[in-house]
Amino acid sequence: MLILCIESSCDETAAAVVRDGRVMLSNVVASQVDVHALYGGVVPELASRKHVEAISVVIDTALERAQVGLAQIEGIGVTRGPGLVGALLVGLSTAKAMAWSLGIPLAAVHHMEGHILAPLLEQELTFPFLALAVSGGHTHLYRVDGIGRYRTVGQTLDDAAGEAYDKVAKLLGLGYPGGAVIDRLAAQGDPTAIAFPRPMLHKPNFDFSFSGIKTAMLQYVQKSSEPLVDSHLANVCASFQAAMIEVLTVKTFKAAKAEGLNTVVVAGGVACNSGLRQRFRELSGAQGVSVHFPSPALCGDNAAMLGPPANYYLENGHHADLLVNAVASWPLDKVATI
Repeated sequence: MLILCIESSCDETAAAVVRDGRVMLSNVVASQVDVHALYGGVVPELASRKHVEAISVVIDTALERAQVGLAQIEGIGVTRGPGLVGALLVGLSTAKAMAWSLGIPLAAVHHMEGHILAPLLEQELTFPFLALAVSGGHTHLYRVDGIGRYRTVGQTLDDAAGEAYDKVAKLLGLGYPGGAVIDRLAAQGDPTAIAFPRPMLHKPNFDFSFSGIKTAMLQYVQKSSEPLVDSHLANVCASFQAAMIEVLTVKTFKAAKAEGLNTVVVAGGVACNSGLRQRFRELSGAQGVSVHFPSPALCGDNAAMLGPPANYYLENGHHADLLVNAVASWPLDKVATI
């Protein structure tokens, strides 16, 4: 089955062509980073307008790169939520119009479902596994028993990890988005230089909290008499990143053990972080757990990641009604009931 996938949940307009839910023929992303950087974060109204401008171009480009025509497309997969409703509606409306005009079925996919199944485009995975979905809007641990079968094991109680990275980067004057900048500077610094807290690290549950680390950083910057430049800035970034990584890795491995799982998938935008990837790989052997990441191109928001779930749903007759609407909030373990 050849599926055209469309993603527009936040500030990336994306389209891809995927064969049989496993073979990525194209994956095109139009970024809005430069637009939103002026404001230090995503402006929903601007995001929606930019999606309208880009959606036809990315779809045409995805088809061209895949060397297929619209007549060959057998189904459409699109992000239904969660995300910015105005942004989601651009992709969803386009997908519904195309499905209706072409007479082909539509699959409405959960955004994080796409992220945690993205590795299936590059490698074989056996269910069940534990997934850490970590991005600018989400930090969740899910037990994944199969496509469409998810259970929340833990989640952030406040900021998502990616949100904490961006807010700390803004506080340090590193611009937006700042996660990649912190990661680069952290590699040059001493991770033990500053003792930032590890919130909820020793709690018996698997929930996260990152607001405390952000507050600790604010207090440190306000009290520090040393300029935030050169080695000092690198040490601050390295210490902050060490705290974030310790919380994410320790909680994930504890959850995997509690669930009796020996396979972990780490996905979402923060999964691009080189320090996080390195630490997970360092610990995986001692923990007796295999850890899998999508390639960096599939960690950020993209459309190809919708291919595995969309293909599964369409092949099994789970077609979305053309009256389906976008949803800003959508628990992943409710995908079968909403």
